[in-house]
Amino acid sequence: QVQLVESGPGLVKPSQTLSLTCTVSGDVITTDYYYWNWIRQPPGKGLEWIGSISYGGTTYYSPSLNRRASIRSDTSKNQFTLQLRSVTPEDTAVYYCARQIRTTYFDPWGQGTQVTVSS
Repeated sequence: QVQLVESGPGLVKPSQTLSLTCTVSGDVITTDYYYWNWIRQPPGKGLEWIGSISYGGTTYYSPSLNRRASIRSDTSKNQFTLQLRSVTPEDTAVYYCARQIRTTYFDPWGQGTQVTVSS
């Protein structure tokens, strides 16, 4: 059974960098045609795709984040990470990681982790 678990600090101060890790079990992140995604949901709003990293290490980002996001993978730990720089309170959200095979739907998802940006 494939499981994804997000981890990281729940509170980040404005202007700092948000760092999250997604640990994958039951699968290997370098498997061909797999894409590993970060998605968030701000309070009262819909889901927003942040970006992804492919099985080969290619990254893709939402233009709406103005190049503040960086996604990396650590194949030795079967993890991938998100860094979001220069955060503001508008970055407060539940952050999810999710697997995508080729261009199909996201499945499975992690349980999500709440991140609040506040001083």
